[in-house]
Amino acid sequence: MVRDLDAGATRIYLGFEYRRVACPHCKAVKRETLSMLAKSARFTQRFEDRIGQLCREMSIKRVAELNNLSWDQVCCMEKCYMRRLLEQHPPSQQLRTIGVDEISIHKGHSYAVVVADLDQRRPIWLGGQGRTEQDLQLFFDTMGSERCKTIELAVMDMWKPFRKATLNHAPNAQIVYDKFHIMRHLADALDQVRRSEYKRAVP
Repeated sequence: MVRDLDAGATRIYLGFEYRRVACPHCKAVKRETLSMLAKSARFTQRFEDRIGQLCREMSIKRVAELNNLSWDQVCCMEKCYMRRLLEQHPPSQQLRTIGVDEISIHKGHSYAVVVADLDQRRPIWLGGQGRTEQDLQLFFDTMGSERCKTIELAVMDMWKPFRKATLNHAPNAQIVYDKFHIMRHLADALDQVRRSEYKRAVP
């Protein structure tokens, strides 16, 4: 079935049949897995991959508008896309330099932690339910203690929980704060000095 959307795009609905099988071992009814479908079974895998690729170039809101999807649908597909990339390209056994940051995964203050291998210039882990020390600890637990010992540099913002988790689980890592946050704090300090000097000079 084909329906024209208000924006002028065309959405295609595909109807098909697939088998349901009664499993004699687990005593449950299961349906066959089709490689053309994403895990959600609401979209094709190709469409979900395309949404993930678009999210690398523009905001979730914009991707949702262009494809007549909700923000939550696009966010869910982007996370599935990122998980598949991580599965296809597992982290190196020798991690030298990592970058740590957080991303917003829902409207409001809801975050997940993203860790990247800066030598390979790609993300290697996405997880957590926020940006606490325990959330980043999940990354180090996943990597294992031996791989964490190979980390020499960890680049992050000046968020204390991230720094504390890194010091506890990557004993050989030196922490480097990213330039953006350093410049922001420097600008704030210069503003304070400028205001105090102005008050002192002007009676």
